[in-house]
Amino acid sequence: MTNRRNKYFFGLGTIGRDMFYSMISMYLIWFLTEILDLSDQMLAWTGGILTFMRIFDALNDPIMGLIVDNTKSRWGKYKPWILVGALTSAVFMVLLFTDLGLSSVGYIVFFTIFYLSWDITYGLNDIAYWSMMPALSLDQKEREKIGAFARICANIGLFVVVVGILPITNAMGAALDNMEQAWFLFALVIALLMVGFQLFTLFGVKEHRSKFKEEEKTTLKGMAKAIFKNDQLLFTTISMALFLIGYMTTTSFGTYYFKYAFGDEGMYSIFAAVLGVSQLSALVVFPLFSKRFSRKQLYFFATILVLTGYALFFFSPMNMLPIGIAGVLIFIGDAFIQLLMLMFLADTIEYGQWKSGKRNQAVTLSIQPLINKIGGAIATGIVTVTLIISGINRANSAADVTSEGLLMMKLAMFVLPLICIIAGYIVYRFKFKLDKAFYDKIVSELAERGDIKSVE
Repeated sequence: MTNRRNKYFFGLGTIGRDMFYSMISMYLIWFLTEILDLSDQMLAWTGGILTFMRIFDALNDPIMGLIVDNTKSRWGKYKPWILVGALTSAVFMVLLFTDLGLSSVGYIVFFTIFYLSWDITYGLNDIAYWSMMPALSLDQKEREKIGAFARICANIGLFVVVVGILPITNAMGAALDNMEQAWFLFALVIALLMVGFQLFTLFGVKEHRSKFKEEEKTTLKGMAKAIFKNDQLLFTTISMALFLIGYMTTTSFGTYYFKYAFGDEGMYSIFAAVLGVSQLSALVVFPLFSKRFSRKQLYFFATILVLTGYALFFFSPMNMLPIGIAGVLIFIGDAFIQLLMLMFLADTIEYGQWKSGKRNQAVTLSIQPLINKIGGAIATGIVTVTLIISGINRANSAADVTSEGLLMMKLAMFVLPLICIIAGYIVYRFKFKLDKAFYDKIVSELAERGDIKSVE
């Protein structure tokens, strides 16, 4: 009963979180270029700041993981930071979507402060949130069920924003006669929903703290050892980073593709709805596939789907049928890969504990936001440079973009991401060795050593 309750209340927390995160990862650049209408020079500055700050803050995430791992409170290690991170990052997200009416220099200064503050505080929430998941079960299949439901909820949140943001903000902008105010109000609602959905996790999830022995606090040296001595964590990190660079680059171009290549911005919401249903369906059926196929087989199958979808999308005429089919193939494959990556990362916790004798759960899971930020940073850099040199940032409609500019966007949106995703699969295929038999052996030995008090 407790496992079922944890599955649902943990998963529900991701709905608001992914609504919230998608505002920054997918639509902050759109807000800067299409709503605030920044010049090429200002876009270069803000794009450069986003790229640099994400990489800079990503390197701080293991420190945040160290803080979480060393936390002792009546509410556990994770919940205090989930709450603090949700509340503070919500404030800074709203400020990022606020038209402050400042001069170019003033805007860049405050934009930098707000973004860095958002990045740090959201990172605390993200690390604490996902670090809680491996503490809910030591069984791989049970983790898959919890992870699958969490990813389903996360994708519901993501696609609610993706499908609704343009029609809702356009309608609000027309009613208010002010697009900047419409985006501010939309961001405010999303920030409130982020905090609201996090309450499900805070009050509904019950951790199994008795399963794990008490450990001494981790030092900075211990943190470095937990990361760099865990070869499976490092290979997972490389593979996951390559995948996310490709995935986030493609999704970041979505609205630009439909406005400037397809020529109908309104079709983006319909396209996104189809992709949302496809991705959610893939996550729903994942547990059924995982009963019949190994994770290695599922990853290969998903990669083939993604490869086929990218090829079809790149060569497709501007017709919704082949574009829609290509999108479905890509996002079904992406859904499988995202969930598999989360499971791979979680399993490296027990592997690291088996090798070192120390369970650095939050430090290990801090790799996920680190990868997300680096992936987002590189994706932002690719999108920013492409928009400027292709002439799209100076365009008002599809008619203003040259064929060379469109080709440049398609290469950046499809070819480069596909190379990254294939490279990520190759790293996994030849370097990752934590299959079910090896993982079960690790957990059994940890129980025999007394490092884990229960394997149920």
